[in-house]
Amino acid sequence: MKKKIAILGSTGSIGKTTFDIIKKNKKDFEIILLTTNKNTNKILQQAKLLKVKNILISSQPHYLKIKKKLKNSKIKVHNNLDNLQNIVKRKIDYTMCAISGLSGLKPTIDAIKFSKNIAIANKESIICGWQFIDKALRKNKTNFIPIDSEHFSIWTLLKNQNKNNIKRIYLTASGGPFLNKKNSSIENIKPKYALKHPNWKMGKKISIDSATLMNKIFEVIEAKKIFDLDITKIKIIIHPRSYMHAIVHFNNGLVKFLAHDTNMAIPIMNSLYMNYKSFIYNNDKLNFEALNGLNFIKPDVKKFPVIKLLNRIKNKYSYFETILISINDFLVDKYLNGEINYFSLNINLMKLIKIPYFTRYYKLKPKNIIDIKIMVKKVNTYLNKIKLN
Repeated sequence: MKKKIAILGSTGSIGKTTFDIIKKNKKDFEIILLTTNKNTNKILQQAKLLKVKNILISSQPHYLKIKKKLKNSKIKVHNNLDNLQNIVKRKIDYTMCAISGLSGLKPTIDAIKFSKNIAIANKESIICGWQFIDKALRKNKTNFIPIDSEHFSIWTLLKNQNKNNIKRIYLTASGGPFLNKKNSSIENIKPKYALKHPNWKMGKKISIDSATLMNKIFEVIEAKKIFDLDITKIKIIIHPRSYMHAIVHFNNGLVKFLAHDTNMAIPIMNSLYMNYKSFIYNNDKLNFEALNGLNFIKPDVKKFPVIKLLNRIKNKYSYFETILISINDFLVDKYLNGEINYFSLNINLMKLIKIPYFTRYYKLKPKNIIDIKIMVKKVNTYLNKIKLN
């Protein structure tokens, strides 16, 4: 029997990769729902290709346009992400949550209610709202699969392991495009160079975060929450080739590594075929060249000042994570728009995270999703009033 699948954010990078895997394995899967914000051309192409009966378009103008176009079509067009449960009325096998940003948090929680297995590729939702996701997972007895390559690797390595046996977890970082450049040469470097990640093809926002190493700070917070670990047990190590994705050091002296090519299709395909006796990934060649040159490097704080933020991350839930993400999003946009230089991105982040207006919230925690949205609005309102260095 085919697995019934929903892809939330099917026109983004992760969503498209998930769709392409299913397209090549139609005998095993049936897509019942696809969603997008504005990319109507792509979602229509996807729906027609695999005869998907339900599509959801969040943008009201785009929805109205397509609704009219598909008036006599068998494809049902929906608009409101808050009504997911009215579209998917029976529990399905698997949902991929790949809607970017905090706008993906509520749909993720709603999707848990109708999914036997839920794969989450939304960093912001896990960082800011894990307590709500975890509660929904337990209540609905839904299996959770982290899709980020590092967290999928840790999740795989920790199967059947007691967390008390873990001495340390290392998250690997590529070091981005400026790893081997002098600081003086990148102070005023243009965004187009920061976007050239050496190993991965990613969106603009995450590419900048990778260059500053901010992406890895977020991944540490994710790992802390997902695996319920003390923050001191999670470290960052630079591995330029991005072939090794996680290292787990156990108290018994054993060390486990997990490696795979820089292709997100690998964790996604493994999550789709979870509980299958076997399946074959297309590219099964072992990259011995990468294994022979692992080259692990301790991050340089002068090059990556955001490393200092690790000392501010606490084990308890608070508004800190939401404020951190909001400040970083704001500054990355400013850098991409040419309003601040590359070094200012780091300097302003480290300065703003310490100001009293924000620190007063670090001992408080959100009670619901609405509280998180209110905090994001507060942060953006404040940031839009100040002058950046």
